Parts: sequence; C-alpha cells; structure tokens
Amino acid sequence: MRNILGFISGGMFGAGLVISGMTDTEKVQGWLDVFGAWDPTLAFVMGGAIIPMAIAWHMSKRRTPLVGGSFPTLADPKLGRNLVLGSVMFGMGWGLVGLCPGPTVASIGFGGWANGLFISAMIAGIALAPNVRQRLDVSVDAQ
Repeated sequence: MRNILGFISGGMFGAGLVISGMTDTEKVQGWLDVFGAWDPTLAFVMGGAIIPMAIAWHMSKRRTPLVGGSFPTLADPKLGRNLVLGSVMFGMGWGLVGLCPGPTVASIGFGGWANGLFISAMIAGIALAPNVRQRLDVSVDAQ
C-alpha cells in the first residue's frame, strides 16, 4: 500500500511540475532573472505549494501517517554552514541550468542530451557529497 501511495503521489507531483512549467528551463530562468526579463508566474506555483504544505504540517501534529511510521520532525531552524553552502550550490545550479532535481526527474521522458547530462552530474554529486562533506567537517574541526 505504501509503494502504491508513493507512486501515485510521485506521479501527481511530476505532473504538477510539468503542467506548472517548472520543467521548462527558460521559464525557470525567467523567474530567476529579477533584473532582466522577469517572469513572476512561478510565484503562483510556489504559493500553491507552500500554502497547502504549511496547512499539512500544522494538521500532522496530532495525527499519524496513513501507512505507518511517523511524520518527520521540523528541521532545526538554525542557520549554519551546511545550510548556507547547500543553498548556494543549489541556487547556482538552478540558475545556470534552469532545473533542479524534481523537475529534472519529471522531464526524463522529454529526452535530450542536456537533461541526460544534468542527471549524470546530479548522480555524480550525490555519490561525491558524503566524501566532500566529511572532508569539510574534518577541516572545520581542525581549526
């Protein structure tokens, strides 16, 4: 049951990304180009995601998931090196390419060498991240 619900939820999420234009790299880069040809339409997409999620977080405090386990706790709101570094790297990649992991996976069916290159780089980054983080943590602890 859990896998079926995950499949349905993932399919709905991917369809929403395609319908909203989040898989269109030019639209995303237009959203990020605040000082140029800015396209504010993705603000409605973000609002359409943030508002229901805030309601869901609020409602989940007194409930348990339908398929077992528990809801994740809220992340530590502390601003730290890892959050800043990760946000900067994510933002740079998003701005340069116009894609982030969710829309990239949703656009796999579109094909094209650029999407394949991005997915390959994303997989390489996922594989390298633990080693890079360990080295960064060691260098910070040594200071």
